[in-house]
Amino acid sequence: MLKQHRELSMSIRRTIENNEEAGIRPSKTYQSFVAATGGHRELNFIEKDVKNYITREVRNVSEQEDAKEFGKYLADARSRAAFEYFGDVISFDTTYNTNRYNLVCGSFVGVNHHGQSTLLGCSLMKNEEIESFKWLFQ
Repeated sequence: MLKQHRELSMSIRRTIENNEEAGIRPSKTYQSFVAATGGHRELNFIEKDVKNYITREVRNVSEQEDAKEFGKYLADARSRAAFEYFGDVISFDTTYNTNRYNLVCGSFVGVNHHGQSTLLGCSLMKNEEIESFKWLFQ
C-alpha cells in the first residue's frame, strides 16, 4: 500500500463525489467500498485517500470561478458606518495568507480623526489574480 501504488478509479471517484453531495461522511463511504469488495486488502486505496480526494477535488471550486465563489467581502454595520466617517483615505493590503485553507486575507483600513487605524472590512480570496480583485472592488 505504498502511496505511489494507490489510486482511485473513475467509478470510485464518481461514487465519492455522489456520496459527498448526498452528505455521507468519508468514513462511511470508505466502509461501503470495503463491504462491497470483501475487505480492506481488496482495495488499492485507504480511507485517507478518500478524504484527500474530497478535500482536493470535490470541495474545491475551479480556478475560473475563483472570484465569484471564493471571494467574500466581510463588513458589518459598524464598519460601514466607520467608512462613512473615515472613508477619505482607504488602504487595502493582502499581506496575510491563512495556512489551513490557503486563502489570501485582505484588509480595508481607514484612519479615524485620532490618527488611529480603523478596520473597515476584510476579504478572503483564493488567489491574488486580477479577476479576483476586479470582483472584490466592484
